[in-house]
Amino acid sequence: MKKLIFTGIILIAVSAVQAQDMGKKILTNTKEKAKSKTEQEADKTVDKALDKVATGIGSIFKKKDKTETNSNAGTNGTNSSAGSNGSTNSSASQTKSSSNFDFVAGEKVLFFDNFERLNVGDFPAEYNTNASGEIVVIDGKQGKWLNMTKNGAFIPDMMKKLPENFTLEFEVGINTDPTNNYPGFGLNFTTEPDDLMKERFFSKGTSALFLHPGAAEMSVTIIPTNGSEVYNEVKMPQWNATKGLNFVKVSVWRQNGRLRLYVNQDKIVDLPRFFTENRTYDFAFVRSFFEQCNVYLTNIRYAVAGADTRNKLITEGKFVTTGITFDTNSDSIKPESGVVLKEIATALQENPTVRIKIIGHTDSDGADAANLTLSQKRAEAVKKALFSFYGIDVSRMQTDGKGESQPANTNATAEGKANNRRVEFIKL
Repeated sequence: MKKLIFTGIILIAVSAVQAQDMGKKILTNTKEKAKSKTEQEADKTVDKALDKVATGIGSIFKKKDKTETNSNAGTNGTNSSAGSNGSTNSSASQTKSSSNFDFVAGEKVLFFDNFERLNVGDFPAEYNTNASGEIVVIDGKQGKWLNMTKNGAFIPDMMKKLPENFTLEFEVGINTDPTNNYPGFGLNFTTEPDDLMKERFFSKGTSALFLHPGAAEMSVTIIPTNGSEVYNEVKMPQWNATKGLNFVKVSVWRQNGRLRLYVNQDKIVDLPRFFTENRTYDFAFVRSFFEQCNVYLTNIRYAVAGADTRNKLITEGKFVTTGITFDTNSDSIKPESGVVLKEIATALQENPTVRIKIIGHTDSDGADAANLTLSQKRAEAVKKALFSFYGIDVSRMQTDGKGESQPANTNATAEGKANNRRVEFIKL
């Protein structure tokens, strides 16, 4: 009798897996192609069927949620230059550039948001949405986050009419292990403004990426006005909720038609013909998950692609970058700064007689004296990294810090502050 019961349970398990796989295939084969109301209603029927699978037989094997606890105690957002008595230990050991991470952040910041200006529970007025969300703080994480609580689109008003060369960076996370049905967390680039509010079923002139931590995969969808549609899936082990890898940093780099996407410091895709249209694109974040979960977003940095580092420093005698970033209230250099450091080091290696001064700058948050000290320590950390990893003789490098005394932009906006947090290299 026990053997029969055990066999029955195994059959139920197999049936649940097969039903979910079939549902996934149905959604994959029909996504983006439903143009009529009848076909969209058919997809709703599929969704309801999958709901029954998840809540019925499939619930036997469902894992427990791993929730994040919200509290009202937060800290200044990442890359803040507020001068405090925080940690000042340099993380130079983490800043050497790897060959796989060739991302170069844009220099001129067009939009930056870490939601520090908002109260917990608010929704940012600078975003349009057909869903819902609120600002939260997360135990064990710095700063404030936008919790996207319902499926739909989240459109930053400042990211319209995208330039042909830009970078987009942000941190994103999830609080539980969702099923791998539905597309996931999306980046919707479209020439059709009406498509910005869509969760799925996009029109021609749209290119979209969906990152799914439940499947540890990313899907690519390209729907050109002319030519064949493109669908593909690639592995994404860096964001894998089933293994407890719940938070990542995503970096996107557009160069004309080409798009590269990195998760943490790994390049996931490099698509030479992602942007197929000669028209301008608009942008939306998309949340599309099958089960209830919280999806968190912060530190959104959108910038115009930068100039040639080597040429600027050697031929013009000066190079200023916002691409070398630090932990909050610290001179600890972030790992993604390695690409810019490598470019500076290469310029110095190719021109061994050149000497430079490294100058740190902060925004106006915090006390003047603390910011001055912090900027000096950050300049010194850059010098140490150039010596430690690339062998640049310390006698060729001087350091200084100006704190908040020489702003490049206004300190009245988040974008202005992001441009003021910079490192300057002067040829002596």
